[in-house]
Amino acid sequence: MGLVSGSKCPTNCQCQAQEVICTGIQLTEYPSDVPLGTRRLYLNKNNISFLPAMNLGLLSDLVYLDCSFNLIQEVMDYTFIGVFKLIYLDLSSNKINSISPFSFSMLNNLVQLNISNNPNLLSLNKYTFANTSSLRYLDLRNTGLQTLDHAAFTNLITLQTLFLSGNPWKCNCSFLDFTIYLIVSHLNHPDEEHATCLEPTELAGWPITQVGNPLRYMCLTHLDSQDYIFLLLIGFCIFSAGTVAAWLTGVCAVLYQSTRRKTEEMDDEDEHGQKVQVSRRIFQGRTDSTQDGFPQLI
Repeated sequence: MGLVSGSKCPTNCQCQAQEVICTGIQLTEYPSDVPLGTRRLYLNKNNISFLPAMNLGLLSDLVYLDCSFNLIQEVMDYTFIGVFKLIYLDLSSNKINSISPFSFSMLNNLVQLNISNNPNLLSLNKYTFANTSSLRYLDLRNTGLQTLDHAAFTNLITLQTLFLSGNPWKCNCSFLDFTIYLIVSHLNHPDEEHATCLEPTELAGWPITQVGNPLRYMCLTHLDSQDYIFLLLIGFCIFSAGTVAAWLTGVCAVLYQSTRRKTEEMDDEDEHGQKVQVSRRIFQGRTDSTQDGFPQLI
């Protein structure tokens, strides 16, 4: 009953014309008694550490939510399941360290998302923005992001502005697909000069919007000394394996021929011995026949 009462203005907040302002009043949790017809809710500059999906889900008309400058550490799956009309969401300047893959799955109408200034946010799942197909503005400044999967941006067909500065980008080969995406997507990067690579040393300081072609050369056509050593080792292994295989084949062939030759010799000896015995028997038979009284020719 307390959840659906929502007809009063939360304590110490200001309410007017479907707008609830609870800015900087030291809230430690989501306020109770938020009017159900609220369309704009300001919770910024407080100490809120958790956003309850059940309470937010009652605000079905909410289009604007500002939760910046709080202590939120994690954005759970389906946190915003009931606020499907939400257009603006600000989660900047918190302590977010993880965003579940389906946190924004119900925000099909979301146009602007700000998750900047969350230095503990080290990665984003490739399904994080899977259903936010209306997103036009995305702010990822000053987080702990080191790389991004280009697949996370596949469904952002309306995206126009992307902020990426202040992150320790590792411009290695796993980052190649995303840099190519930045080239072909023609997005607006207002902070392009400050969105630079931290690693490797040969690309340090390069804007990530311009590193696509050099990185493609390094990853697809250029071979380092380690690559040559690897190829040399592979060639040596193949040569050694071929030599051993040829030697074994030769040994087997020699043994086979030797065995075959000995077998043939034994067969020849047996056949020759049988012929001698047959000849002796024939000669003896003829001698016996002459002794039986048959005339002999002189």
